[in-house]
Amino acid sequence: MPDHRASPLLEQLSRSQIFADYQKAFGEATGLPLSLRPVEAWQPVHHDHPHENPFCALMAKTSRSCAACLDVQETIAQDPGPGARTVMCFAGLNDTAIPLRFGHELVGFLQTGQVLLSQPAPEQFAKTAKQLVSWGIKVDLRKAEDAWFHSRVLTGEQYQAMVRLLGIFAQHLAIVGNQVLVQQRNAEPPVITRAKEFIAAHQDEALSLGTVSKAVNTSSFYFCKLFKKATGLNFTDYVSRVRIEKAKNLLLNPNARVSEVAYEVGFQSLTHFNRVFRKVVGESPTEFRGRLPSH
Repeated sequence: MPDHRASPLLEQLSRSQIFADYQKAFGEATGLPLSLRPVEAWQPVHHDHPHENPFCALMAKTSRSCAACLDVQETIAQDPGPGARTVMCFAGLNDTAIPLRFGHELVGFLQTGQVLLSQPAPEQFAKTAKQLVSWGIKVDLRKAEDAWFHSRVLTGEQYQAMVRLLGIFAQHLAIVGNQVLVQQRNAEPPVITRAKEFIAAHQDEALSLGTVSKAVNTSSFYFCKLFKKATGLNFTDYVSRVRIEKAKNLLLNPNARVSEVAYEVGFQSLTHFNRVFRKVVGESPTEFRGRLPSH
């Protein structure tokens, strides 16, 4: 679960029913933990998780090995690319993080792992035990060995298939997150609520700040400041998000041409639509459609 450094939106997603359902189903299907973590995590991500690896749970009680786990978490989050990244810890256990982005903004990771990708062997644990002794960690090595041999084991093919599944879920969470940004109405002034309703009703038309502020009977200057404070977005970015969210739904229809979608949601230029879509979603409309689960 995200710690106190997580963004409010990430915390909201972590408490959402969709994440709770997926996390439960994922654990039941794979026997592995799944956590939604912020970019910077200052405690073991899977600690106290129902599917936490028993060896990792034992090691979390010692400061030195806990620090080693945090090093893995830091490494796994460094220079994140567009896809998953897997790192192996000192004990031979693998962890994987899938970046979660809203547009180009990295807000966190879906992380799983604590898994062996080959059958455990006594000589492997002997190296792990030697490392623990060299760190001066006071731990019952027999208990540690028993816990390590109870680690979940998957083949490389099984693990990669599971990671691809998480990649699809990360895309879904990103869509949900963008919808939350668009629809959030916490302590929202009535004038902003009316403005959002007006935008939703006229999103396929040419919308300007002046047009909307006039529709809700406020000055453009006052409306501009109030809108940014209430939504966290300037007017143009908000309208773009509303239009792009509608475009994503329309792109689910494989028979709809991208140009038709662009004009239907209110863009007068296909080039402009492609540029804004990439800015909001992080990829082109064609790439987005190609990565949908149905494909």
